[in-house]
Amino acid sequence: MLINVFNGLVYGALLIVMCSGLALIYGLRRVVNFAHGSLYMLGAYLGYTLASVSNFWVALVVAPALMAVFGALLDRFGFRLLQDRDPLTVVLVTFGLMLLIEDFVQTVWGTGNLSIQAPPLLNFSVDLMGAAVPAYRIAVIVVGAAVALGLSLWLRLSSAGLFVRAASTDPTTTAMQGVNTDLLSAGVVGLGAALAGLAGVVAAPFLSLSPSMSSDVLIDSFVVVVIGGLGSLAGAFIAAIVLGLIQAIGAVYLPQAAALLPFALMVAVLLWKPAGLAGSRT
Repeated sequence: MLINVFNGLVYGALLIVMCSGLALIYGLRRVVNFAHGSLYMLGAYLGYTLASVSNFWVALVVAPALMAVFGALLDRFGFRLLQDRDPLTVVLVTFGLMLLIEDFVQTVWGTGNLSIQAPPLLNFSVDLMGAAVPAYRIAVIVVGAAVALGLSLWLRLSSAGLFVRAASTDPTTTAMQGVNTDLLSAGVVGLGAALAGLAGVVAAPFLSLSPSMSSDVLIDSFVVVVIGGLGSLAGAFIAAIVLGLIQAIGAVYLPQAAALLPFALMVAVLLWKPAGLAGSRT
């Protein structure tokens, strides 16, 4: 049971990093980004290339930075134009972007499975109450906790975070107060893409890289965001850990129904509290 809980926390921490960007982008741009899983995948493959020519630590920094630039461009030439469009148009455009990124990845890196070696600094096991667990997976939990704490402090204590919260609630009034909401949105989408890329690099040493990895994590990410509340970071943090635990424990004790458990939880939460666990605020 202890190992199952530990693995659930690892996956939950990865989902925290992944879903934070998705929640931020929706909270500010009101764009349901179906290409977010592809950003995660692209970040993982960029990390693979960077790690192969340098090392894991360079990949951990440079890949998210490249994804941040890509995200800012994506906001300027995509999400900004989609903000006032009908939801079906947004879904079709972001879904098309997802297919384009997947085709790009297959063209450049192929369709085979790839992986990144865990850094030597973390390539050992730790005794956890009699069970040997990889130190790298403990580091993944630390990264997830650091991202959650860092984003929470940034949103609550910094002026930029205040502007993001205000623009998420009422972008028109925020702009009237002198805040450049377009520049702010570009920064937030860039941050969201960087977090997706970071999640991809962090996941690469213990999850294989393949063109299908985007759809796998995208479904879980949307389940987390819906359960937590659209645009709510606090809700996404809680839902990510809960979903990670449910999947890890369910895979052992209810293997035939494990794939259905996240959706059953989502339906139950929506019936009980349609706005999600934490509502729809950032």
